Amino acid sequence: MDQKLGHPRRWQILGVLVFSLLAVVLDNTILNVALKTIADPAEGLGATQSELEWAINSYTLVFAGLLFTFGVIGDRTGRKRMLLIGMVLFGLSSLASAYAQDPMQLIVARAFMGVGGAAIMPATLAIISNVFPPAERGKAIGVWAGGVGLAVAIGPITGGLLIEHFWWGSVFLINLPIVLVSMVLIGLVVPESRDPRPSRLDPVGVLLSIVGLVALTYGIIRGGELATVASAEVLVPTILGLAVLAAFVWYERRIDHPAFDVTYFRDPRFSTAIAMVGIVFFAMMGAMFFLVFYLQIVLGFSALQAGALMIPFAAAQLIFAPLSQRMAGRFGAKPTATVSMVIVAAALAAYALMDRHTPILFIEVVFFVQGAAMANIMPPATTAIMEALPREKAGVGSAMSNTVRQVAGALGVALLGSLLSAAYRDGITPALAGLPEDARHLAGESLPGTLAVAQRLGERGAALMEPAFRAFLDGMHLTALVSAGIALAGALVVLKWLPGKHAPAAEPDMEHDKEPAVV
Repeated sequence: MDQKLGHPRRWQILGVLVFSLLAVVLDNTILNVALKTIADPAEGLGATQSELEWAINSYTLVFAGLLFTFGVIGDRTGRKRMLLIGMVLFGLSSLASAYAQDPMQLIVARAFMGVGGAAIMPATLAIISNVFPPAERGKAIGVWAGGVGLAVAIGPITGGLLIEHFWWGSVFLINLPIVLVSMVLIGLVVPESRDPRPSRLDPVGVLLSIVGLVALTYGIIRGGELATVASAEVLVPTILGLAVLAAFVWYERRIDHPAFDVTYFRDPRFSTAIAMVGIVFFAMMGAMFFLVFYLQIVLGFSALQAGALMIPFAAAQLIFAPLSQRMAGRFGAKPTATVSMVIVAAALAAYALMDRHTPILFIEVVFFVQGAAMANIMPPATTAIMEALPREKAGVGSAMSNTVRQVAGALGVALLGSLLSAAYRDGITPALAGLPEDARHLAGESLPGTLAVAQRLGERGAALMEPAFRAFLDGMHLTALVSAGIALAGALVVLKWLPGKHAPAAEPDMEHDKEPAVV
């Protein structure tokens, strides 16, 4: 293959790779719409709020922890082979998720889906880097990113349609036809490729990162369940997680083949851009978690209607994302990103104004504004990352950005979900005083738990409805304001440290002369 001209079928290959990613990306946004149904003891698994948080986070933490390692393994053993292995694992674990009999089975199956996703994602980008010439690579990756954005956009409405007409497991079964078609197309169209000089593996770093993140996340979620941070069940895993993550940073700084090169964070441009990505997804994923229950339980919309209500958010992404690079080029990365972060903070704060009687138009406008602002954050962040790193490290920067995004999203669900859980428990407890112990415990866990107990109690349980909605809205308002405060703090960080319009690009590292695989 001529490196200057690229592979003769490179655009067909790109189409296959974008289609292959559809299941991986679609799955996360589809699942959000199904959370309320999965929490239902009759229609779903009766999952508690903490179990729902783990159903989301078991995927994201495993995915983030293995992303670099599977990229390196694919470089060594063959990217097409890695892609096919990832598709098989993702398909089988989707099947297991669909037929899970209890929340723990769903959490474990979702973790294996994370393994499959971590094998698929870096392989697609590495193959794109291999089959496209440098002159077309940016455009190809832009098409790839657009496909990812489209999958995110259609996820909620697809999930709503499936929940409306089938059982909750259908949101996972939809992955199987995509996986099967993808495997046939990959086998026929995608060429095999390897890196002649691949990086070395870092199993110790991977193990430390996953153990540290899981322990920290467990401590945060457990704190929300118990509504206290003083318990040993909260403090021990949290402190252990922080200690292991500190050991991870110490270890990664001292080896010559780190899974996650923490020395890049010495550059304020790089660390600010990565922080911007992390803060946005921390706040967004935490907010999306409570929005599902607000739309489907408090406002009473069906899963399909709730998915349709998210269309303005997705539409804004599709409209403004293609224009965002032009905005950053005209006004500079710093002002574009700062203003966008402030608008995201304002949109999150607007959730604190929503109640049982909020007009739909107001909700839709907030979704659209938030989507438009977020569409103008990623390009300045990406530009800053690319400017901060030598040219041949672009793939590493992309992978680190993706890892931070996944981890921040998981911690956002854990921390903001736990804050919502603790606030809800405090608000609903007085209304549960006359209930038996087991019913009181279940009803105090979450809004779906309270509603399940209320339905079981019949007329006596009707008195719980109003206090439950009030406690949830109070918790949602508090969580929204905390999310907004975090996004606003991010805007201040961006304003101080993100490079301006004419920031110089980093000089290429002349010691490295090979073209890296984009992971």
